[in-house]
Amino acid sequence: MSSTVISRAPAEHIRNQAPTELPPHAGKAAAGIFVVLLAQLMLVLDATVVNVALPHIATGLGFGPAGLSWVLNGYTLAFGGLLLLGGRLGDVFGRLRLFQIGLAVFIAFSLIGGLSTSPGMLVTARAFQGVGAALAAPSVLALLTTSAPDDAARNRALALFSAVSSGGGALGLILGGVLTDLISWRWTLFINVPIGLAILAVVGRLVAETPRRPGRFDVIGAIAATGSAVSIVWALIGAPDHGWGSVRTIGGLAVGLLLVAVLAITETRVAHPLLRPALLRSHSRLSALASMSAMFGGMMAMFFLMVQFLEDQLGFGPLTTGLAFLPMPLGVFTMSRFSPRLVGRFGPLPLVIVGTSAMTLAFLRLSQLDAGSGYWTGAFPSLLVAGLAGGLSFMPITALALRDVEPEHAGAASGLLQTMQQLGGSVGLAVVASVFAANAVDADFLSGARAGFITAATLTAIALASALTVAVRRPRVVPVTQLD
Repeated sequence: MSSTVISRAPAEHIRNQAPTELPPHAGKAAAGIFVVLLAQLMLVLDATVVNVALPHIATGLGFGPAGLSWVLNGYTLAFGGLLLLGGRLGDVFGRLRLFQIGLAVFIAFSLIGGLSTSPGMLVTARAFQGVGAALAAPSVLALLTTSAPDDAARNRALALFSAVSSGGGALGLILGGVLTDLISWRWTLFINVPIGLAILAVVGRLVAETPRRPGRFDVIGAIAATGSAVSIVWALIGAPDHGWGSVRTIGGLAVGLLLVAVLAITETRVAHPLLRPALLRSHSRLSALASMSAMFGGMMAMFFLMVQFLEDQLGFGPLTTGLAFLPMPLGVFTMSRFSPRLVGRFGPLPLVIVGTSAMTLAFLRLSQLDAGSGYWTGAFPSLLVAGLAGGLSFMPITALALRDVEPEHAGAASGLLQTMQQLGGSVGLAVVASVFAANAVDADFLSGARAGFITAATLTAIALASALTVAVRRPRVVPVTQLD
């Protein structure tokens, strides 16, 4: 066994963004990156694409109010709970192979979900969609970072990945509204089939398989990691309905934390751990993971409140509600064009600080909505600023989380990053939904919404505080990994 000590990358290396000539096979690499990013967009869209279609789904299949939430939660629970396992499986068996398997599962159950004739059939299909997404998603980021021909291309790929991941939720609301209004809610699921099949047809020719990392599979770690994530997500998504002090919520969180402890002990004792403890020894990586979790939680909470504001307060239909979110993905994708260059000039940390600050201010402004607020004066400015802030900060956060990670461990690191995203979304949604319900007065939406938006702003402020802890900490050499 040999060890490698990797220090914080020097500024000159981070800022090397302009190669003098095009690397070999750059065109094929770019096409492969595009195809893999398209798959990531599809996986992210499905977390929100059915949101605005929920009333139509309830009518069409006869859902009750309690059961309807599982159309969203079934996907979230499986996706968030299995991401760490998906990342490790990709490292062991090959990321391209696992990406293809996960995408095939996702496509098959998208078709089954669209054909559903009962609530149980749809919820089951959504859960298996989440399984497929959890297998494919960690390989997306790992394939991007290992396929890019140089540092500049890697940073551009990370910027696009971050834009897709942060803007995809809002795009899902837009696409869901368009498909539901113009065709049918079933097409929010059917749309994945032709796109997914096209990706499967070409990805093997454009993206090279990654080397496998041999070794015994960490069965106990896999069970503990999956069980802890599923238990925590399950407890959090039910907290608004059952209460934070309920046996269900406290029991689920307790089981989850117990399994986290089992995972921590196991990973220090096995030769080939599912989650390498060395990945958590970097302060900047821990900060990036916390910032990603808190920002994603704030965004998902904002979506929850804003959909209700647009539909209940302003009377928008599904199509208009979806289109009303357009400023956010436009802001994300516009800023993502500049973020690699800005990272090269200023480094990642200042961008994270500016982005989290701007998003916090945008959510605080939403807390000032009142009965006289319209779309253009009330919602539009904050949605645009939040989109620009997300486009500015998500790429640097991702870069910080993956910096100095050995290529053979990129799948595990990617799974960890996206697990924190999903857990953050579940925490944010659960907390804000509870705050919203506790502060609602006589079915007055705005009473609860104001408190909810303040809570969302608090989450993004936590992301800001986490980034500031890196700014005030002196750089030091960090042992990142040991090669087996």
